[in-house]
Amino acid sequence: MPTLRTKSVSTKVTEEEYARFEALAGQQTISEWVREVLLKAADSSPAEHVLLAEALALRTIILNLHFALSKGQRLTAQEMQEIIARADRGKLEKARQRLAEATRTGHEANMGA
Repeated sequence: MPTLRTKSVSTKVTEEEYARFEALAGQQTISEWVREVLLKAADSSPAEHVLLAEALALRTIILNLHFALSKGQRLTAQEMQEIIARADRGKLEKARQRLAEATRTGHEANMGA
């Protein structure tokens, strides 16, 4: 049995925007297409989290290496492993925080805040 949809979301668009949505919707109704797009946008993909987490960990490693080398330090294998372990700890949570912050900031900018 299909789920009954009882709430509505609405917005005004220009003629050009509407024509673009029509083209993108293809055989779907514009309402169904917009609903799918909104639901996808509301759920960030796990891939985004993983890719950002890895990029943040890599950034942490590079910055730590650069800092040590700029001070003339030579890192041992153990020190390098510690830097990597520190970068890996909490990297997914940091990625989630960054994505949430970016979403909030983008929303506030769009709202004129």
